[in-house]
Amino acid sequence: MVKDKVELSEEAAEQLEKDKASAPEQGTIELTDEELVALCKARVCPACDEKVSADEARLRSLAEMDNFKKRIQREKEEQAKYAAESVLSSLLPTLDNLGLAIDYGRNLEGCKDMLIGVEMTQKLLLDAIAQHGLVQVGTKGEEFSPEIHEAIGQEPCPETPEGHVKQVMQKGYRLKERLLRPAKVVISSGK
Repeated sequence: MVKDKVELSEEAAEQLEKDKASAPEQGTIELTDEELVALCKARVCPACDEKVSADEARLRSLAEMDNFKKRIQREKEEQAKYAAESVLSSLLPTLDNLGLAIDYGRNLEGCKDMLIGVEMTQKLLLDAIAQHGLVQVGTKGEEFSPEIHEAIGQEPCPETPEGHVKQVMQKGYRLKERLLRPAKVVISSGK
């Protein structure tokens, strides 16, 4: 048994007075370790280890909850930022086909009027997807970068510096900071 002097709440003091009245007079109150811990838990006295561990547990729980809220907010923002990714990805073949139609139509004299309509359609589609953060990457003459280009070949070309894009076979696209599709390019190997 451990003898400790403990400041008690009114309820605990009343209970102890009743216990004291029924117990023989001794001048001090004898409490077992379990009773002392129970009193500390009930009252959470600042002098005991129970309060310290309870405060630590509470602070850990608050920190975990704060981290959870921040993670959920980041995930929500990320999801909203890239929500249109699947729709925009499925539009890429349409953009490719419009580009092929324009390239083919430039070679035929009888397609000039229709070519204007296809170019306008392509421009409208590019403007619409640009509003959602989709931009084309990979242009002729720029330096090759494996982050945005996929090299499908290498050819000598005196007009294009070595290690630069000689020809774009398929345009690449980036949605905000995320690359949806790399540009397929032929790289110049110099002279």
